[in-house]
Amino acid sequence: MLAIVLRFEPLTPGKIRSDMTVPDEEWIKTLADGRKVKFVYHRLPEDGAFITAQLAGNEVVYSVILIAAGNPLSRQDVERHFEGELSKK
Repeated sequence: MLAIVLRFEPLTPGKIRSDMTVPDEEWIKTLADGRKVKFVYHRLPEDGAFITAQLAGNEVVYSVILIAAGNPLSRQDVERHFEGELSKK
């Protein structure tokens, strides 16, 4: 069994850790059937990543935390994680 532990540290004014300032990316892609999907990719410390996909007009957000992402991920890498969920109608 795999356990994921998230650590949160309070930030004080003037103290921002350099590993927390990684760039985030989001984009919208139109699928072959015309549906639009918003993807989000957040790089996390220690080669982690938080990725999401949300179909336009849908409240459901598919989210994945990768603990060994192999950063940086390409847009195609992120999109590939959600192919199964997005192929369902």
